[in-house]
This record gives sequence, structure tokens and C-alpha cells, in this order.
Amino acid sequence: MHIFAHRGLSGAYPENTMASFKAAVDTDCYGIELDVQLSKDGEVVIIHDETINRTTNRNGFVRDFTLSELQSFNASKLHTLAAAKEYIPTFYEYCSFIKKHKQITNVELKSGVFYYEGLEEKTLKIITDFGLEDRILFSSFNPLSLIRIQQLMPKILGKNKPVIPCALLTGSAIDNVGALCRQNGFVAWHPGLHQLNKKHIKERVLNCHDNGIEVNVWTVNKVHDYNRLKKAGVDGVFTNFSKKFSSL
Repeated sequence: MHIFAHRGLSGAYPENTMASFKAAVDTDCYGIELDVQLSKDGEVVIIHDETINRTTNRNGFVRDFTLSELQSFNASKLHTLAAAKEYIPTFYEYCSFIKKHKQITNVELKSGVFYYEGLEEKTLKIITDFGLEDRILFSSFNPLSLIRIQQLMPKILGKNKPVIPCALLTGSAIDNVGALCRQNGFVAWHPGLHQLNKKHIKERVLNCHDNGIEVNVWTVNKVHDYNRLKKAGVDGVFTNFSKKFSSL
């Protein structure tokens, strides 16, 4: 079963920071999951929440600050024992780092609350600049964002290049989700752990697999949940503790 480091090794380091990503690589995980949004001046930055309140020492919406302003804030707020101040990184910086390593990257397009004009184009362009097309998986709670990026691929990647796969994130269960993903050209379904309880897990995993769709589950931090999902045939998990699960 594939292990994705959720926002990096976020159980031990400030989430979605370079320190967290570097530590995740050292756990020999299969992939790293991160979230992208746009700054006020149109830079692709890595942060999960639409506001900076939870993870930094300042308050406000990501989209209301320039890159320079965002990177002046301390992104180690949730880890008071962190050895050094961390900052909000750019996706460009991350790609420059991960190109030297083997992990794939699950890029979540954060377009469910605010729609960032140009987010898909800019993110895709950075990926092609570093030649990472074959090591990316896009995901989003907003299917229109995934459809938009599918439409952009022939133009940005080239007509004869393989497309970058996309996965649908959901916060609640959807009937016949496997068929829905297949019909829209998505390769995977990314449900929350709560959507795969004992009553529904076999049925929902089978529905996806029968439609050729993989199932990768967030956020799995307990070994007994990992073992239950593995037994049910789940393809991958997102965890804050990739070091713990990479050895299983």
C-alpha cells in the first residue's frame, strides 16, 4: 500500500514547510501530499488553509498577502519546539528540491473555497519547467478545477505527452463514486477515513476497483486503521507519520 506523507512529515515538523518535506523524503515514503494556492501577487504558494491564522503568527487570507509578506511570517506556530523559524514555501522551491529525489507529489488544488484565477495554469507550468510530469498526481475537492487542468494539459504539456493523473477528493460519501471518477477521467478517489467505516468499506472500495479507480484515504495516523484499510484492498493512505507506516 502506498504511503503519502500528508503535508510532509507533519506529525513531527510544521506542515507544508520545507523542513517537513525534507524529513518526509528521509522516511522513504512513496509520495508527498501538499496544497497550493495563489498569493496576492500571483505566486503559487504551499499552504493548506485559506487563511494563515492556524499555522502562522499572523491572521488573514492567503490571497490578501504578497509572497514577500507571506514568507516574513513564522509558519512554525503549531510546533513551538521547532529548531528554527519556518516560512511558507513556493511550489517552485519545492519542485526544485523534489526533482533530486524519487517521491511522487500529490498536488491538491485549493480551489474549493476561493477560485484562484490562473492557479491551474501556473502550477502546471512549474511542473513542466522541472520535468516532473510523470511524478505528479493532482487532486481537488472541486471537480471543475480538475477538469480545467485536464483541458490545459494538451496546450502546456504538448498533444503527444501522457496526461498527468487526477483524483477526486470528497468530504462525504458519493453514490457510485467509481463510475463518477471514470466518467470524468479521474484515476483515483481520495475519501476521508470516516467515509470508509466498517459498514461501507468493502462496497465502496469494490465499486472503485470495478471501475478501474484507485482509493487513497486521508488522514490515517493509527496502525489499526492502516491494517483495516490494507485488508480491504485500499491502494494508499495519507498520514502525518510516514516514518511509522513506511516500515510496515
